[in-house]
Amino acid sequence: MKSQNIFLIIVVFVVSVSVVYMLTNSETTEDYIEKIEKERERQFKFIRFNIDSPLTAEQKQGFQALSFYPIDPEFRIKAKMVPVEDRKMIEVPLTDGSVEKYLRHSYAEFELKGKSHRLLLLQSVKEVDMRNFFLAFADATSGEETYGGGRYINLRQDGKNSITIDFNLAYNPYCAYNPDFACPLPPKENILEVGILAGEKDYKKE
Repeated sequence: MKSQNIFLIIVVFVVSVSVVYMLTNSETTEDYIEKIEKERERQFKFIRFNIDSPLTAEQKQGFQALSFYPIDPEFRIKAKMVPVEDRKMIEVPLTDGSVEKYLRHSYAEFELKGKSHRLLLLQSVKEVDMRNFFLAFADATSGEETYGGGRYINLRQDGKNSITIDFNLAYNPYCAYNPDFACPLPPKENILEVGILAGEKDYKKE
């Protein structure tokens, strides 16, 4: 099984990009869509050309594009952070049967499509910035239009008790492209009954 260090590289990359793309009061919808499009282009170039890409050399030869849902600002949500009462380290299962340690930190509570939702925010034991969080989730599209093992978003706390969840930035774990990689599975708290029609779709093998 390949090292998890490569997985951490893309986590750091996506976190940095996500921070840049936080909307400001003066940013228009058009500006926002343009920035998300540029992020998706960077993501494609990383997967297609970077030496740390999860794709094999053979996969790269036939790789033409990533598949995404249309960008929808409605899926960019300001959530309330509620601390977990029994905050502790847990062992999160990986796709290869091993485990990885994360801190159960907070719940992100928000409204979407007229319904209330709550997702568990995890923090890696290797995280050095205490405002950064990891969100692994699955939803009604998982195993259909999106990867069956769920998708990820890297988040940064942007208020005393708030955090922005942009599902347009949801991306596939490495194991969606290559089963030689081991990836964290979404905790049971993060399995949504609704469909999140935003972010990256499943990787279609040519």
